[in-house]
Amino acid sequence: MVEIWGSLKRWIGSDAQKAFYQRYCPEAVRRVAFSIRPMKKRDLKVVTAIESAAYQFPWSLGIFKNCLKVGYSCWVGELGDDVVAYGILSIAAGEAHVMNVCVAPAYQGRGFGRQMLEHLMRVARQNRADMILLEVRPSNRAAVRLYHRLGFNEIGRRKGYYPAAGGRREDALVMARMLE
Repeated sequence: MVEIWGSLKRWIGSDAQKAFYQRYCPEAVRRVAFSIRPMKKRDLKVVTAIESAAYQFPWSLGIFKNCLKVGYSCWVGELGDDVVAYGILSIAAGEAHVMNVCVAPAYQGRGFGRQMLEHLMRVARQNRADMILLEVRPSNRAAVRLYHRLGFNEIGRRKGYYPAAGGRREDALVMARMLE
């Protein structure tokens, strides 16, 4: 099956080929159809909708617009023609900072977050960053596990960093890893 999947990845290139495989081998296409491309202004509506569905305290449309405007490295992950994930990376002075990574709730647990984060790490390396950092809620156990699996280590804690229910605040784990 792995050999077939690798072959399909290389061969599904045109829309006609994709349509053919979607009709006759839909499971294989679902596995290979996730792709990452630069975020555009036209993506902001769906990105904001994903953010609102995934988080109790979502970023606003204005924050996403500003990320594009100031030149952060902004990416969307598509499954077929649908945006299902996004990632935003800031790179400066040899360091990269993951500002936001999110997968639409209906698509979580399928490896798309991992693929997006691996993509952000490649972009950071290409831009000569030596280290990549991020903050994460300790209560987001799935994300913390993913970051550990990808080689991130906890290097600190930011007290009261995130808003939480009932007007409280939640700390952030600060995690980092060196880039080869």
